[in-house]
Amino acid sequence: MMQQSSYLLCCPCHFGLERTLRFEISKIGGTDIAAQDGRVLFRGNAETIAKANLCLSTAERVLIQLGQFKAYNFEELFQGVRSLPLEQWIGKDDAFPVKGHALDSKLHSVPDCQSIIKKAAVERLKSVYHTNWFTESGAAHPIQFTIRKNIATIYLDTTGIGLHKRGYRRNSNAAPIKETLAAGIVDLARVHSNSIVCDPFCGSGTLLIEAAFKAMRMAPGLNRRFLAEQWAQIPKTVWQNARAEAVAAIRHDAAFEAYGYDIDPEAI
Repeated sequence: MMQQSSYLLCCPCHFGLERTLRFEISKIGGTDIAAQDGRVLFRGNAETIAKANLCLSTAERVLIQLGQFKAYNFEELFQGVRSLPLEQWIGKDDAFPVKGHALDSKLHSVPDCQSIIKKAAVERLKSVYHTNWFTESGAAHPIQFTIRKNIATIYLDTTGIGLHKRGYRRNSNAAPIKETLAAGIVDLARVHSNSIVCDPFCGSGTLLIEAAFKAMRMAPGLNRRFLAEQWAQIPKTVWQNARAEAVAAIRHDAAFEAYGYDIDPEAI
């Protein structure tokens, strides 16, 4: 079954939070974990993908790394993408938009790289599904790419809207702290289930809310949905089981207390 297969996964994060994220990934069952500048690589199955999206508080998103290869010119980029088993994830009717960035590479035009990668993906899928037309009316499977020092890395984004969007904030104040960064600060502050946290300049309360999540062992992604929940390639039961496990882990008996103040009533 698909959920038993192992995949190379990548979670970008704020610089400096790699160690915290690495520990979080180990707790959800990730293996072969390797922290790099601004990201953590690890291996896991479909269940790990679901748990990562739901439970990781310091990751920006959860990506499946499809491949990595040298790309000094457009032909190498095209052939590299065309050789990837995209059909393993992208169905005949699925949408597969492309976005990414290039840095310190001969291929520096992002729009041109997007076009080449899209064309290569289409050619690959045409050969598999034996069709000349893709409606892209199904679930979105965004392809992301990075080209750094002439090395291209191709990913599939399982998250959609960034993981810092927890689902508890409707509006943002003038100078919000990113939820994933706040979670990293909370982790470094060693907040426990019986901690008392006070933020005298709390704004809209991000640090306090993230501290409460930490203290109560509440998965930060429980109040939102993710792109991969719509993918036919991951059984619905995988997500249902991951959510049920996350709900069961919540500590309703936590003695945690939080106090926040701010001069701006709009933020409060």
